[in-house]
Amino acid sequence: MQNPVSPVLASPQERARAVQAVLDKDGPEMDRRRELTQEVVDALAGQDLLRMLLPRSMGGQEVPLVDYARACEALAWADASTAWFVNQSNVSMATSAASMPHETAAAMFEGPYAGLAWGARHDKSKAIRVEGGYRLTGTWSFASGGRHTKWLGAHSAVQNPDGTPHTRYGRPDDRSFVFLRSQAKIIDDWHVLGLRGTGSDSYSVEDLFIPDAQAPARDVDDERREKGPLYPIGSTLLYATGFCSVTIGIARRLLDTYVTVVKGRHSRSSPMAMINNHAIQREMAILEARLSAVRAFLHEAAGQLYDASAKGTLDVDLRVRLRLATTWGMNEATDVSIACYRGAGTMAISEKAPFERRFRDAMSASQHLQGMWPHAEMVGRHLIGADNLVQFV
Repeated sequence: MQNPVSPVLASPQERARAVQAVLDKDGPEMDRRRELTQEVVDALAGQDLLRMLLPRSMGGQEVPLVDYARACEALAWADASTAWFVNQSNVSMATSAASMPHETAAAMFEGPYAGLAWGARHDKSKAIRVEGGYRLTGTWSFASGGRHTKWLGAHSAVQNPDGTPHTRYGRPDDRSFVFLRSQAKIIDDWHVLGLRGTGSDSYSVEDLFIPDAQAPARDVDDERREKGPLYPIGSTLLYATGFCSVTIGIARRLLDTYVTVVKGRHSRSSPMAMINNHAIQREMAILEARLSAVRAFLHEAAGQLYDASAKGTLDVDLRVRLRLATTWGMNEATDVSIACYRGAGTMAISEKAPFERRFRDAMSASQHLQGMWPHAEMVGRHLIGADNLVQFV
C-alpha cells in the first residue's frame, strides 16, 4: 500500500492525477472482473481519496465542492468506474457521518480505506421501530463499489410495530441504515453495458437489527451535527456534482483521444487526411467549446452554492441553478462523448482501441437519475414562476 498523502501537501485534483496511471493500466481488467483491482483500491487509499468529504473532526478533509469536482473529473479521465465509486462512497459516507453520533461515525469510518456503498431508495422495504433501534428488511440494487467497502447501507421509511408510519419532527420518519457488508446477502447481478468496474450488486437483509446510532436521518437539519459548509448542501446535489464531473472526465478523455486520431489518420471515406478536413476542424472547435462551457457552468454554480453555504445564505435559487448545471452538464458531456466515438470511425468499436469501454461507460452514466431531463423542466417552472414542486435539490 502507498503511504497516505497529507491533504495539505497536494490538492485533491493532484492526488487524483497521481493514480491515473494505475487506473489506466487496470481499466480493462476492472471492466472484465466487474470490480476494482486491489492495486487501484490501494492507490485510492494511498492518496486518501476516499475521505475527501468526510468531516475533519473524523479524520476527513472536507474539501471545497469545486475541488472535489475536479478530483472526480481527473479520476474519470482515467477510469469512470473508479470515479463513480469514489463519488458514491464519499457522499454516502460523509452525509451519513454528519448526522450520526460523532463517536460512532469516527469509529466506523476510520482510516484511508473507509467507505460506504448502498442502493437506491424504494417503497418496498420495512424498517420497524423497536427499542434501541430498528428491524430492517428489504432488497436494494446499485450498491456501487460495495465489493470494496466494509459498510453497506439502505434507505427506508420507518414503521411502528403495528404497521402505521412512524413520525418524527412532525413528518414521516425516513432514515438511512448502515450495517456491515457481512450482515447482508449479496446478489451478483451486475451484468450491464458500462461502468462495470463499479460492481454495483444488489443485496438484501431480513429482520436485521440496526441500533439508533447507525440509523441517521441524512439531510435533516434537526439531526445534522457537523456544521461545515458541505453538509447543508445535502446528498442530492453533492452526488449530482460528482456524477456530472465523471461524465465530463469521460468526455474529456474521449475528446483528447479523438484529437490524437485526427492528427494521424486518413479516413477511407474522405479524399483528404482528417487533420485537413474543414468539417472535422470545425467539429473539434465546437466540441471543445461545449465541454469547456459545461465545466465552467458546473464549477461556477457549485462554487456559488458552497460559498453561500459557508456564509449561511443558502437559498432555493442557488440550489436550482446547480441542479440545472449538473443535469445539463451530464447530457452535454454525453453528447460530446458520442460525437467523439462516431468521429473515430470503425476503429472505435474494437475492445483494443481506447474508445469502446469509455463509450459504454458514458452511455451508462447518462442513464442515471441525476441526468434525467425532467429536472430541467422543474428548473424551467421555477424560473418562470409556474406551479412547481421543487425537488432533487
